[in-house]
Amino acid sequence: MNRRPSGERLLRIGLISDTHCNEREDASASPYPANAEANPRARWAFAQLNEARPALVIHLGDMINPVPELPTYEAAALRFKEIASGLTAPLHLVPGNHDIGDKPVSWMPAGTVCDAFVDLYERHFGRHYYAFEHSGVLFIILNASLINSGLGKEAEQRAWLEQTFAANRGKRSFVFIHYPPYVSSPDEPGSYDNIDEPGRGWLLGLVETYRPEALFAGHVHNFWYDVVGDTETYVVPSTCFVRHDYSEMNRISAGDQYGRNDVDKLGFVLLDIYDQGHVASYVRSYGRGVEADRQPCEPGPAAEWPARIHTKISAFDNLGADMRHSWAEELDVAPSGAVDEFRRKRARNDYPVMALWELGLRRMRVPIQDLVDGRTRRRMALMHSAGHLFHVYCYGMPMEGEAVLLAKHASLVDRLEIVINWDTVDRQLAELARLGKEHGIPVIVSRVNRKDAGKHSQSRYNHLISHGFTPAEGEEVAAKLVEAGIPPTMSGIMFSVPRSECPVQAVRWASGFERASRIRPCLYVKSTSASPAEAFVDDAANAIRILHASMAAAACPNVEVILDTFADADRGYFVRTGLVDRRYNLRPAGRSLAMLVGLVNGRDWLLETDELLSPETPERHALVGAEGERIVLARGGRDACDGTAGLSLTWRSPGGSSKTVPLLSHSVEPRVQIAEIPAPRRAERSQTER
Repeated sequence: MNRRPSGERLLRIGLISDTHCNEREDASASPYPANAEANPRARWAFAQLNEARPALVIHLGDMINPVPELPTYEAAALRFKEIASGLTAPLHLVPGNHDIGDKPVSWMPAGTVCDAFVDLYERHFGRHYYAFEHSGVLFIILNASLINSGLGKEAEQRAWLEQTFAANRGKRSFVFIHYPPYVSSPDEPGSYDNIDEPGRGWLLGLVETYRPEALFAGHVHNFWYDVVGDTETYVVPSTCFVRHDYSEMNRISAGDQYGRNDVDKLGFVLLDIYDQGHVASYVRSYGRGVEADRQPCEPGPAAEWPARIHTKISAFDNLGADMRHSWAEELDVAPSGAVDEFRRKRARNDYPVMALWELGLRRMRVPIQDLVDGRTRRRMALMHSAGHLFHVYCYGMPMEGEAVLLAKHASLVDRLEIVINWDTVDRQLAELARLGKEHGIPVIVSRVNRKDAGKHSQSRYNHLISHGFTPAEGEEVAAKLVEAGIPPTMSGIMFSVPRSECPVQAVRWASGFERASRIRPCLYVKSTSASPAEAFVDDAANAIRILHASMAAAACPNVEVILDTFADADRGYFVRTGLVDRRYNLRPAGRSLAMLVGLVNGRDWLLETDELLSPETPERHALVGAEGERIVLARGGRDACDGTAGLSLTWRSPGGSSKTVPLLSHSVEPRVQIAEIPAPRRAERSQTER
């Protein structure tokens, strides 16, 4: 199923969750300092939502922090209303457990939902379940705490929802609820974080029967994505704090306040609904706040800068990342002693997916083991339906079981990279030709060390793997492919671009190679040197290299570029930073690339560069568009808020107005992200043409 949207954008919805506003500005019932920042952080998010100009805003629950049992509940409700009063769009509220009482749970001391709590909620916030229409779309608000409660109001909501779905069968609809039906798997055990059975099965049954387009939930203060039947499901992070028991998913330290104040994960969602399909874009707040008597830093009008492009609507299909680390990892979250104590929780880390969507990257280079593993293959299918293109690689010809799965799931594989041993090249290319014809998958050939390559240098032995061809081998390999009977439209060659080589020059050479041979080149842009002991952890230098390669890819759509690496390699051999760190928060290279992808998406470009300067560190590269727009990457620039100097990106619109944004600070990033999303203009190529 293709979940990429089409047509015009009908409307934009703002989604915000778990603001946990306090009754006072400087205190919270929680012992964590992050909770005391709730009010300023909510105020900042509402101000940014105003900049995005949504048709309406939906709060997914836990508007306030004091629970109904506390005497401070009413004061907190009034403070929330005061903070939200500046919102220019209509605000719709979903009751959260802090607002209306917890779901029935015997091991927690907090008060559970009851008739008195529902009445209290209605007095301060209005209806606790209802539906409304806007622009021909039905929006359904549910009270999750009622499910499995046994209250009369649960039966009333149950009957109402069944009738509402039945009466609107076939109508486009979206569902909003606080507790998610599940976090990672529909059959996971009940926990503090999900809806228990039998209510879960009832709700998911309705979802599968009536097929709402999407379901959005909050409560867990982290991000997850899945599909139930035909319905996309999202768990949305908080504006206030992270549920840090899930910091178990990090491969590095949890961070500030043991992960609770991992500010890179805070923010809100912009939901763009199109004629067909939707896009849910996450806007990171980085913990920014606005005090009651202050205004946020103003970096400039948001409309001057094109927005980030979500993968679902990205047309930039010849740029990708090497997914060395697992991007769909499942792991056990240890009992925390707080909200869950009596069993481990199985959870999938979906932050790699969230980061990929922010970057607008479609192409993912993954090992064939991802296709073999059933759970990861299911995730590949979901990501493929959202627009991702999988570049699958393996060493040597696929084994029998792998070949069977390739044949069965060929639609998931956009490219099949076979790394061959050059000593047996003729025999392996013949097998490669047969494989490509059988499965209809374009094949990319790569190689490991040739036997005539040096294994040692003076007293040092080369015990390292080198894969990918050099440009000097291009003609030889092209001739071998033709001799093996592999047609140019179904073949490609992987070339390696060492750290010492300029990726811009490499991409330009590869573009000429493709025009001469008609064989698709793929460049693996390395971020390391030949020494496994040399670390490359300079964020600025790595961001420059990634942006140079990406700008060249934008100007040469006949060349595929794979960036090494998506996530930090922060231990072991060849240490280097990537687009994201090991918490899967965007690094400067990732934030910069996200801005660039938003600028180049859907347009045709020519590349200008100052050839007189060092190829590794040129002062200026520029992309020039057909309508006179320009993108200039240069050293210099100064942040409007914190004065950080360094690398800058300048956008000059066709009308002549320009704006410069420094790239090594993220103080202006959210304003950039919430500008309106332009529709892609560059026509996408078919699979065989790619």
